[in-house]
Amino acid sequence: MRSPAVRRRETDGAARPGEPAGAGPWWLRRWPRAAAAVAAGALPALAFPAPGLWWFAWVALVPWLLLIRTAVSGRRAALDGWLGGAGFMLAAHHWLMPSLHVFILVLAALLGTLWAPWGWLVRSVFTGAASPARALGALVVVPAGWLMVELVRSWQGLGGPWGLLGASQWEVTPALRLASVGGVWLVSLLVVAANTAVALVLAVERARAVGAVALLAGAVAVGAVAFWVRPPQPDGRFRVAVVQPGVVEGAGSPVRRFAREEQLTRELAGRHPDLVVWGESSVGADLATRPDLSARLAALSGEVGAPVLVNVDARSASTRGGARSASTERGARSASAEGSTRPRPGIYKSSVLVGPDGPTGDRYDKMRLVPFGEYVPARSLLGWATSVGKAAGEDRMRGTRPVVMTLPGARGTRIGPLVCFETAFPDMSRQLAARGARVLVAQSSTSTFQHSWAPAQHASLGALRAAETGRPMVHATLTGISAAYGPDGARVGRWLGTDRSAAAVYDLPMASGTTLYTRLGDWPVYGSVAALAVWAGAGAARRLVARRRGPRRTSFRTGRPARSARPAR
Repeated sequence: MRSPAVRRRETDGAARPGEPAGAGPWWLRRWPRAAAAVAAGALPALAFPAPGLWWFAWVALVPWLLLIRTAVSGRRAALDGWLGGAGFMLAAHHWLMPSLHVFILVLAALLGTLWAPWGWLVRSVFTGAASPARALGALVVVPAGWLMVELVRSWQGLGGPWGLLGASQWEVTPALRLASVGGVWLVSLLVVAANTAVALVLAVERARAVGAVALLAGAVAVGAVAFWVRPPQPDGRFRVAVVQPGVVEGAGSPVRRFAREEQLTRELAGRHPDLVVWGESSVGADLATRPDLSARLAALSGEVGAPVLVNVDARSASTRGGARSASTERGARSASAEGSTRPRPGIYKSSVLVGPDGPTGDRYDKMRLVPFGEYVPARSLLGWATSVGKAAGEDRMRGTRPVVMTLPGARGTRIGPLVCFETAFPDMSRQLAARGARVLVAQSSTSTFQHSWAPAQHASLGALRAAETGRPMVHATLTGISAAYGPDGARVGRWLGTDRSAAAVYDLPMASGTTLYTRLGDWPVYGSVAALAVWAGAGAARRLVARRRGPRRTSFRTGRPARSARPAR
């Protein structure tokens, strides 16, 4: 019979006064267990660039799952989930430390709470009768619960979908084929399912056969999808040039950066690109108020023989009233047609297309801004963050809708621009492809995080967005890493690293047709919601039927028969 002291330790995982400090196994002691949860949650970050251990993602969650499995209560499991989630967010986003300083710890702790329900869910499905049906349920419910966490934290107000587990597989061809079917969500589901199956094999004796069969079936399914889903059909070529000026700092940096971008663009003459792309914040003044800059860009377009897509990061005057040039009038008419007029002045980040005759009128205003970097959520409450780190002193203005631009000239290729971390959102590139974009173009900077994992993580997202939509994608930055991908997500050419100040031309294969993901959307998310609803309903029904019964059951946590409750006397 267990003593009251042992029962108390199993309830809260801590020794009581008068008990030996090291009483009980370490996983029942409060602080060692908390540290283990944080460390276990941080492990999946190693699967992303820059470490790039993509294969590790398929087993990285196993230590975390096994730890949660030993929780003696649902509350303890939720705590393990929270601490592990905080560890993951901190490890995956540690490069934000120079900008947010100690505030990154607060953000990690807040976002880590999203994994608390997942921890409770893991324990609930790993506890009870170790039947094949329950093991199969764990293989469905645990990945579905993880996907709900990824879905909630993908909300732009919580920082967006940076570090989705499926994104770690950006270099794996079978995973890219899966992304074309169900987006990065489907890849995440399968990665978590594989981790769950491994945990069953290692820890639950009566479920080892189910786990092993699940791993084999998963491998066969991935192979079948990779074989069945053919690469996009070739449909011509598109030559895009990327201009990466490199790090330009100090007084007058916008002027010196523009001059360097001009120099690199002129070097493209004779190389016959169809489009020249500059990075995010490549122009530091509103072209409507700086006709001299517009004229210089138009001259560059004429010299190179291709339109130039720049990114303006500047305060813009209202589009209402005032004298405007012909090019500005064209821009206002085009913006009105796309529904992205600027009703009030402010600082915008805008992709602007410039041809030999000046701005064509095509402009896209960035819609999804970086929390704290470009605006401060609830500034009245969190404005103090500007004094702690490098949070935005003034909120940027938002665009209203995506824009597909038509390049001037005989080809008239349609491009879909994205700015900065908008490439992390699967729905944005999917919308552009559905609207007719033939090429996806991302303009980014990441110069603040030059010597960190951020540039490589950001550049890798282009592979997922290309594979999901079946559209080639170019990722142009100010300071690296710049990259290009074909419509199947395969890398085209070499990356321009963070040590380069250069221009590069990528010969992108075009593709016709649309992917299943473009047509069907986020169906893995809806399927996960349905699976969780069925599981919850089945559990409620089972409790109603067995309310007055006390059958002997086998626990996933112990693998031994659980005691039935003694009848009250």
